[in-house]
Amino acid sequence: MKFFIDTADLDEIREAASWGVLSGVTTNPSLYAKTGGKLADFEDHMVKICEICDGLPVSAESTAETTEEMIAEGKRLAALAPNIVVKLPICEESLPACHALAAEGVRVNMTLVFSAPQALLAARAGARYISPFVGRFDDIGDDGLAQLETVVNAVQNYDYGYWDAEGGPEIITASVRTPNHVTQAALMGADIATVPFGALKNCVHHPLTDQGLEKFAADWKKVVEG
Repeated sequence: MKFFIDTADLDEIREAASWGVLSGVTTNPSLYAKTGGKLADFEDHMVKICEICDGLPVSAESTAETTEEMIAEGKRLAALAPNIVVKLPICEESLPACHALAAEGVRVNMTLVFSAPQALLAARAGARYISPFVGRFDDIGDDGLAQLETVVNAVQNYDYGYWDAEGGPEIITASVRTPNHVTQAALMGADIATVPFGALKNCVHHPLTDQGLEKFAADWKKVVEG
């Protein structure tokens, strides 16, 4: 499984990249707003992320509402850096935009996917990445992992032709809240997990690991102190 980081915070991206595990970045308008960034600085901010990630895919989300505006904004975003992926929310307007952008070689990450039919339509339209959400299902008392498994099984049944050389479309497990979300997504064959930095750090830790480290340190202190 590949790990993307779901953030627009440059410091978080730098630290995650330093671990040597990062395969990409996903952002959205809410994540950019959390950085305190201004509209005028948005594109420069995306370029900075692309530079930190050194060629890894960076999803920059369009806020356009019509197909024509999505295509125009998608082209503009894709021109910022060769590793930009245009992120579009699944809807009637975005499907033709995705199809037009894919036909020109622009990679699209179709987001806010909550069902297998949505994912299949996105794949058929030419999406390079498809982002089904997990945690938001859990928030309403549904089983997000079961929904994810349905999407994974449905999409992986077929070949789509657009991104064969790159192995796509790839499924990005989104709205990840816990290490168990990552574990179960990996077991069912999802290609990628995009994880907030706090949740990514939680994936590093385990109570037994922490206990073991404390014991090693305490025992070694005894050795040092004679």
